[in-house]
Amino acid sequence: MFTRSIATTLLLVAATPALAHTGHDTAFGLLAGMAHPMGGLDHVLAMVSVGLFAAVLGGRALWALPMSFVGMMLVGGALGMTGVTVPAVEFGIALSIVVLGAIVTWGRQWPIQAASALVGVFAVFHGYAHGAELPAGADAVLYSFGFALATALLHGAGIAAGRLTLGRAGILRLAGAAVTVTGIVIALG
Repeated sequence: MFTRSIATTLLLVAATPALAHTGHDTAFGLLAGMAHPMGGLDHVLAMVSVGLFAAVLGGRALWALPMSFVGMMLVGGALGMTGVTVPAVEFGIALSIVVLGAIVTWGRQWPIQAASALVGVFAVFHGYAHGAELPAGADAVLYSFGFALATALLHGAGIAAGRLTLGRAGILRLAGAAVTVTGIVIALG
């Protein structure tokens, strides 16, 4: 049931209407924004890992970490859209995957403020990448809403997967290790 729900959600997000007719510019901005985080393995891994991290911490972290990430990602997106230079964006994105995967692997508790600050810093890099790649002609507000919504869905998927596997720490740790190794490969690639 869970797998079907995730598959259905991903298919609905990936489905795009025919844009051959006039009046779809607003749909384009929203859909382009939603597609950006879903279209890159680096973004998917980091955002799902934020959800896994929140699931490991539980309690207030279940909403605090995703909110911190989405809020700071929107700040990064605005920086990218306005042309402000953020150094080492690709490195920051790769580092986020490695670090978040390692945190999930270790499964240790963190103070919520520290966890929120960490994911917030990483979110600036992800948001910058989204904002810098705003498609020509897309509405910036709808595009931003789209990538924020897709990110929240990915966080939700990570939280759901994490909550389902909390009783089986080995599975959660293996998932974190796989994310970390993939992040290292992305960083070296």
